[in-house]
Amino acid sequence: MTASRAMTLPKIGIMQGRLSPPVGGRIQAFPAATWHAEFELAAKLGLASIEWIVESPLPSNPLMTAAGAADVRTVVQRTGVAVDFVIADYFMESPFVRMSASTAEHNRTVLATLLEHAAKLGARGVEIPCVDASEIRTRAEEDELASALAPALAQAERLGVELGLETSLPPERFRALLERIGHPRIRANYDTGNSASLGYDPAEEFAAYGPWINNVHIKDRRHGGGTVPLGQGDTNIPRVLKLLSGIPYRGDYILQAARGPDEIETVRSYLLQVRGWLGAIAAQR
Repeated sequence: MTASRAMTLPKIGIMQGRLSPPVGGRIQAFPAATWHAEFELAAKLGLASIEWIVESPLPSNPLMTAAGAADVRTVVQRTGVAVDFVIADYFMESPFVRMSASTAEHNRTVLATLLEHAAKLGARGVEIPCVDASEIRTRAEEDELASALAPALAQAERLGVELGLETSLPPERFRALLERIGHPRIRANYDTGNSASLGYDPAEEFAAYGPWINNVHIKDRRHGGGTVPLGQGDTNIPRVLKLLSGIPYRGDYILQAARGPDEIETVRSYLLQVRGWLGAIAAQR
């Protein structure tokens, strides 16, 4: 592959925390003690962005305050590593469905803060995971979610950012939800591993809601199982990337893959894998 072709490859980023030792033994968590250093490491590895995590406890997360967001922006400007997306894992703990009115109001306040600070960072959007404990189970919950997000979508439009949903809904039902919400700022986050675990066909998924996809998480999982190293599960990542290129998808690819014994070398290996797959697709154009 020529240098000019390499220049045209999509941006590859990393999920926050993957360049640090696990926090509390968890595969994914906000690295409060090491987040500054992760930006420096990402720059050295050639990663374009870090997807910022917001979870409990909220007060310790820089994106919950104006001063903290300003600190993040300074680091972004110094390192050249962007924050294109903020993933609000907090809403897996406190979902917009099956919650009391007071909790729903608190969620709206948290989301409003994140949208405001994401915009100040120059981020493209904020993502809400509707999976696992926060999954959408019924049509009534779809309506509940759509209603709860209406103020946030109006704010997102004013700020020029997007609001992305990741769900475990079947493809056609997810498209119907996006159409029901019907706002120009609503988008879909696609997770390669989670879809494989659920047994969904990427071709059917992209036919259903491909134009809504604004961010892609690169992960490998076994059907009905957990996260494994890239290439060791049931996710046919080269096929998924090829199908995405045909939408055409022009957004980021975020490494959210299984951890290894050495964080830096694991990420370096994954980065080479994904660049190789994307390069092969680019060479076919």
